[in-house]
Amino acid sequence: MKKTDPRFEKFSKKKSNAAIKEAFKQEKRKFKKEKAAFFEQKKAEIASGSPNAPTRFERKPKPEEKMPLNKYLAHCGVCSRRDAALLIKEGKVKVNAKEIIEPGYKVEHEDIVTVNGKKIHITINLVYILLNKPKDYITTTDDPKKRKTVLDIIKFATKERVYPVGRLDRNTSGVLLITNDGELAQKLTHPSNEVKKIYAVTLNKPLEKKILKKY
Repeated sequence: MKKTDPRFEKFSKKKSNAAIKEAFKQEKRKFKKEKAAFFEQKKAEIASGSPNAPTRFERKPKPEEKMPLNKYLAHCGVCSRRDAALLIKEGKVKVNAKEIIEPGYKVEHEDIVTVNGKKIHITINLVYILLNKPKDYITTTDDPKKRKTVLDIIKFATKERVYPVGRLDRNTSGVLLITNDGELAQKLTHPSNEVKKIYAVTLNKPLEKKILKKY
């Protein structure tokens, strides 16, 4: 009797397509319930005037606060904190006409901050766009190869400078959040927050053991 390699035991007992589909449906239902419960809780907090309610005002920095430079750029709607850190290290950001290359540099309310020579300000109008990204669009704010980007789709939706939260591959379709809320973007993308994502993958041929061994 041929023995199964221990590494592939879980694949030896094949599930029927119906069982696989049902498991996926249950996972989607569970996720939808969790999402619905989360937003219902936030609605209740807002209605009750809870101090934990995620109001726009609470997400704004106080005028007297000092703020890390990369976080300041995110609040200004320039980009996410991660991308802001790269901009700063590349020497594209100045505070009071002085080039700063440290993302954690503390910015004060009265400081003048410029990115590529353009003065920036804390974002006043927060914008949230939920896009069902189609195929053949790339998830970036600009592409040197002049390919279609997700911002081409929503270019007439707002005058605010927004950017995509996370990435979807060019040939991938699905839900994509586009916003200028840097704090929210940080919460959704930082690994420590463990925000769940669900992907549906379709193969053009059966998945065989020899393919798994290859990778």
